[in-house]
Amino acid sequence: MKNKIIYTITTAAVILLVIIAYQLTNRTEPVSETGYYLDTICTITVYDMKEKDASEVIEEGFETCSYYENLLSKTIEGSDVSRINEANGQWVTVDDDTLELIKKGIYYSDLTEGAFDITVGRLTDLWDFHAEDPEVPDEHEISEAIKHIGYENITIDENEIKLVDPEAKIDLGGIAKGYIADRVTETLENLGVTSAVINLGGNIVTIGNKNGDEDFIIGIERPYSQMTEVIGTVLVSDATVVTSGVYERQFEYDGVIYHHILDISTGYPILNDVEAVSLVSKKGMSVDCDALSTICLLMGSEKGMEIIESTDDVEALFITTDGEYIYSDGFEFNAK
Repeated sequence: MKNKIIYTITTAAVILLVIIAYQLTNRTEPVSETGYYLDTICTITVYDMKEKDASEVIEEGFETCSYYENLLSKTIEGSDVSRINEANGQWVTVDDDTLELIKKGIYYSDLTEGAFDITVGRLTDLWDFHAEDPEVPDEHEISEAIKHIGYENITIDENEIKLVDPEAKIDLGGIAKGYIADRVTETLENLGVTSAVINLGGNIVTIGNKNGDEDFIIGIERPYSQMTEVIGTVLVSDATVVTSGVYERQFEYDGVIYHHILDISTGYPILNDVEAVSLVSKKGMSVDCDALSTICLLMGSEKGMEIIESTDDVEALFITTDGEYIYSDGFEFNAK
């Protein structure tokens, strides 16, 4: 009987060692690749595939970015949005995705009573934050551009869209990146990915979790740190994390700092108490979080928080201009 017990224990130990060896030899290292899409640096990291398979999947993800950028960008000739803007008020047939995103943009434009407005394109055209020597636009041109902002100008008939005011222009820059992040997520999941992080310039989606049982740790950037410092972290799985701030695009002109979040009532950068905002939600909500992050920057902490608290499945952290942190009720944050 004693020999039998020893044999059984030894066999179990061997089996355990084989299992551990199998797990070690089959554990995959994360594969991460970076590209420049959507006017920003984009990174996709896959955790659950061998390098060759992961690289192929990531390439498909970036091709998805490119496809939707060519569909939704107002600056790319032949995109649905540029065709609408150049149609002189005539009907334009658009892709289902374009239609879906414009409807979402109208929803948030209406929710904010036009503070967030996707027909801001003529105004954003005047502010070139990528110029070698950026300048403040002419005051008369700004006043003229404001006259043509109004989401009510968008008319939809099935898959056809037109602008009632032919001088209005649609700009989906405040919402498109989130929509594309959701589409990239779908692409990766359809290709069998169960663990990944998609980062489209601050629009982050986590697929599953890390190593089967660990939450992903996502850092919240300290404003003006050039992505070198965080103020803390959130632990998430199957989630969306979006961080936006007035510091992302700005320039100094005649001693004054101008940023890219524009107040459509004045045509100039918005002035309020919010420097940055981070939103956390479930996976598939990137498009909403992208719009809401812009809305929070536009409306300030008090009104922005009212919208967040009235929106299901979205939590927020506001960083104010005086360095205060303001949380929504369900925001779980590990301060540094």
